[in-house]
Amino acid sequence: MSTRSTETSTPPAGGVAVTAHCVHVPGAGDGPEAAAPAGDAAARAVLAAAEPACGPDQAHTVLGRKGLLFKEPATRLALCAVHRALGLPPGRLAEPLPGAGSTAVVVSSNLGNVQTVRDVAATMRAGSAHDVSPLNGPNASSNVIASVIAIRYGFTGPNLMVCSGATSGLDAVRLGSLLLHGGRARRVVVVGVEPDDEVAAALAGLREDPAPAGGLRAAAACLVLEPRGPGTDLLLGPVRHHARPDDHPQPAAGALRLVPPGAGGPSAVDVSAHLGDTYGALGVLQLALAASWLTAGDHPDGERRSALVTCGDAEDGYASVRLGRVRVPVPAGRA
Repeated sequence: MSTRSTETSTPPAGGVAVTAHCVHVPGAGDGPEAAAPAGDAAARAVLAAAEPACGPDQAHTVLGRKGLLFKEPATRLALCAVHRALGLPPGRLAEPLPGAGSTAVVVSSNLGNVQTVRDVAATMRAGSAHDVSPLNGPNASSNVIASVIAIRYGFTGPNLMVCSGATSGLDAVRLGSLLLHGGRARRVVVVGVEPDDEVAAALAGLREDPAPAGGLRAAAACLVLEPRGPGTDLLLGPVRHHARPDDHPQPAAGALRLVPPGAGGPSAVDVSAHLGDTYGALGVLQLALAASWLTAGDHPDGERRSALVTCGDAEDGYASVRLGRVRVPVPAGRA
């Protein structure tokens, strides 16, 4: 679905910044000790950003009860991630957010509504289309997650759904950056999400590359992308595609490396080894974790400057992006 914005946007002259982020992985915020070995300091520091998160059945504690009837688990998790990234209080909004008219939504999910599609097909095969609930039918749309986010928060910019396999998360980030550079939006909400229902898990298990330990994991993450502005920004580099996981320029000394499942190396953190397979959500999840790591307040200024994020697999190829912590001068009178 694509909607026309009523506001004009100017392409960012200084690049694209990550201005807000959220990691919403149910069960992962019980403490980094439960997710990473004691000797893996880098992984423990990164995974510490995964704060306690509710499951889809408890989404009303973040979103309020109204409007969640017949919403799928992946949609509920995505909404929670967006709500928390935007820093909103619990409950449903009474009116659209400021700037909603120039806000785009890009969602990455390969398996988000496959159980609904299976259920609708089975219902129609056993009877007819009249047996499908009119409340459940819209959930069979491939764009349902992105559409529900836009409707709930009043975002009327471009609305895109990405289902491109193991690189899908960073493909969504790339599209979000292009929307800003092309002047199609002033702000882009990028979400990565996957469910862990039995149908999704079965389909994920058919991939050629072995699944990470722990199997498919229900997870969501959200990034808010905007033109780079004054103050301390997390500056996003271009997303690059390559054939091998290490086929990219070497990161700067001391940079954090978030690698695809099964990869390793110095200062490398394999998020999937600790959290499980998050498939289409992985690239967005890695970036959100890297953003939290870069902006954490428990380290000397300048110690954490950059991160290199890579997702993908041998079947779908790989994608990488750099995230850097940059201080932008604040014009006089705006401090």
